[in-house]
Amino acid sequence: MSESSIPLFERLKQSARNEWAAYTRHRFIRQLAAGSLPEASFRHYLAQDYLFLIHFARAYALGIYKADTLEDMRHASAAVSAILDTEMGLHVKFCEGWGLSPWDLESTPEAPANLAYTRFVLEAGTAGDVLDLHVALSPCVIGYAEIARWIVADPETVLEGNPYGPWIEEYAGEAYQGVARDARDHLDKLGRERLTDARFPKLATTFRLATRLEADFWEMGLTSAT
Repeated sequence: MSESSIPLFERLKQSARNEWAAYTRHRFIRQLAAGSLPEASFRHYLAQDYLFLIHFARAYALGIYKADTLEDMRHASAAVSAILDTEMGLHVKFCEGWGLSPWDLESTPEAPANLAYTRFVLEAGTAGDVLDLHVALSPCVIGYAEIARWIVADPETVLEGNPYGPWIEEYAGEAYQGVARDARDHLDKLGRERLTDARFPKLATTFRLATRLEADFWEMGLTSAT
């Protein structure tokens, strides 16, 4: 199969095999799947993820500005709406179940790993075009779906009695898996429209860096919890 016939997301993953494995099989994820992750680590992750969602809404809003077709504008607009009107509310409710109030979330200082990742995505989109932006977004949006599928399929995963079961179910569920498929299809569409051989190395670098920053986000949950 020629490279040109391989969907863009698959090409990007192939170019970042080591980084992708470090991200999707991180010890944070393995401990979460086993139910052994310290609760303080998970609460710290949840609070940072709340701030992360705010910046990802900004990134998708940038996608509206960067888009040059109504189809792409609507795709980005739908993502902004989903984050602000649905996902943020669900996240706040989920966090309350872990003892984190809305005030706790709003007053949480942004961790350096969060700053590094979200600003990287925004910078990639600001300096580049809509394809650069969606390449930077893809390790998160599509990666979480892959991680959840792996957790569910892994024989070492403990689902019964696992306090993180609802998190696993959320990302393994059809609703989020559909979001990830849509993001992947849209990225591949942008690739068919905009990708050239000369451009791929730069996109691969963006993807590798974003994937490393995702792994750093997991590491933050383990090392920065108090």
